Amino acid sequence: MMIPERPSLERRVLGALDGPNGGGPRIPVVLGGCGTGRTSLLLRLRDLIGRTQTQYVDVERIATTPERFLKALRDSSPFPAHPYSTPAGSESGPRESFDAALSFLDTARAPGATPATFLLDEFLELRTFESFPGLRSVLRDLTGALGSSGNRFVLTARYAARAHRLLRDAPPQFEIIHVAPLTSAEVRATLPHVNADQPGVALEEGDRQRDDLAHLVQAIANGRPVYARMIAETATALAPHDAPDPVSALVALLSPTGQLAAACRFGYELRLHRARGYGALKAILEVLAEEEPLTLTEIAQRLRRTPGSTKDYLSWLEDVDLIVSRQKRYSFSDPMLRLWVRLHCRPTPPSEDDIAREVHGYVIARLPQAEPAMALAAPEAGEQKNWGIIEID
Repeated sequence: MMIPERPSLERRVLGALDGPNGGGPRIPVVLGGCGTGRTSLLLRLRDLIGRTQTQYVDVERIATTPERFLKALRDSSPFPAHPYSTPAGSESGPRESFDAALSFLDTARAPGATPATFLLDEFLELRTFESFPGLRSVLRDLTGALGSSGNRFVLTARYAARAHRLLRDAPPQFEIIHVAPLTSAEVRATLPHVNADQPGVALEEGDRQRDDLAHLVQAIANGRPVYARMIAETATALAPHDAPDPVSALVALLSPTGQLAAACRFGYELRLHRARGYGALKAILEVLAEEEPLTLTEIAQRLRRTPGSTKDYLSWLEDVDLIVSRQKRYSFSDPMLRLWVRLHCRPTPPSEDDIAREVHGYVIARLPQAEPAMALAAPEAGEQKNWGIIEID
């Protein structure tokens, strides 16, 4: 399965850079969770705009110290060297190096002295610099510098709540863009032709199976590109000569050594380590994995904590977008992560029966009730279903 192209999203970002309705250029800030395609978008924009005109920067990987960040930024730049406002070699500390980095972002120019475009992936990671002397307002300094620059910028972040809070006081040029879930049509465009090389399978039948596969993959993956890719690729690999079965693929992917289980664990641990109250937050996620949505009072009772302390814990989970609150009832922001917590946040690894049972319930809940489930249709008496998973009564 190819990385899906998102033409509508790309057009919106490029339109913001050019300035909508004849206005000045905007600074698009693309927000989305783990595996929603933010990095893929930036890398595609780099090719669409031109590699001599743009610099992609993986901020998360190089936000170590201000001094090393500045060096990495300069050394990897495609833009011609210029005598920036802070002379090379004059930086003597964290504040001076960070100021030089801001100057670089402001004054660098593409060939022909045209504005440079910087694609800053996970820009909120610069917050780590705020532990260095003289750097207590790094993100505010960054947004101020970018807002007044003649260059162009696209920013991404996985922490939507934090980005919204930061940009409340940012210059008006910043435009927040949320990454929408993949549609069935976008999933379908990345799929190979089902059974296209199998004798006896009509092209129309293959296209119908491809439509069914895309629809089911989109529903199971909740439109998240990384989940959709894993499920579609695994389903195709497990049934090279038969109709792919996304449900069997999901069972395999959520095994203790499965690729999707590893992706969920990465997102789970990454966000928890960016929040306060690690242990208590895990406990709340386990409570919500058992039942959701729940009110503050219901969670506090299950946690055996006061409503006041529970409210703090919930706000910290919301801060890293692990949960959402709708009408004062809390639930997971990512249904797949909730499934992973149910399976893997327990004393022993889940058995094959456990995984099959939980996946069965998850898929049934994700599919529209009025539609027959392609892979979950009830078998006739004595019929053997070739799911590759265990049937649950």
